[in-house]
Amino acid sequence: MVKVSKRRDHLVQTALRLFQSDGFHATGIDRIVAESGVAKMTLYNHFKSKDELILAVLRRRDEEFRNWFMRAVESRGSTPRERLVAIFDVLEEWFADSQFKGCTFINASSEFGDKDDPVHATCAEHKRLVLGFVRDLAAAAGAKDPAALAMGLTMLMEGAVVMAHVAGQADAARRAGQSAEVLIGQALP
Repeated sequence: MVKVSKRRDHLVQTALRLFQSDGFHATGIDRIVAESGVAKMTLYNHFKSKDELILAVLRRRDEEFRNWFMRAVESRGSTPRERLVAIFDVLEEWFADSQFKGCTFINASSEFGDKDDPVHATCAEHKRLVLGFVRDLAAAAGAKDPAALAMGLTMLMEGAVVMAHVAGQADAARRAGQSAEVLIGQALP
């Protein structure tokens, strides 16, 4: 049973790396099988289809990213207000990573544009969860309207991700952080 779990995890990690590097549609099952070193039958023993593998990859990425992101934000500030500002320091760290290829969820949702597609829905859920984390920080900081502050900050976050990835703007997180401080200052007592 342990071997099966390790192979499944290895397939998911291999697929995640390839999907982030080359895209979801452009990465075929044969390439995933070749790079993971497992038989095609093994892949299909764990996943009924490529779409099922993609969903497993997105769930894994969501868990890994949100855990890293929340811990990183919380470690950079001792108060909720400091943590709200720290969001953009954490983004800057992410953007500077040599493995940064943009947001897996933005990329996947652009390839699976139908809002009823399970892949698109999984991406939307990830964004809702990140928004919820920011909203909780805004509420803990005493924001007059935590939902509005969280939406504004999340929009700055998403814009920074796109500008860093698509436009190559290395200072996107810092610039978004400057705007975030204005929003935070207006929203908090």
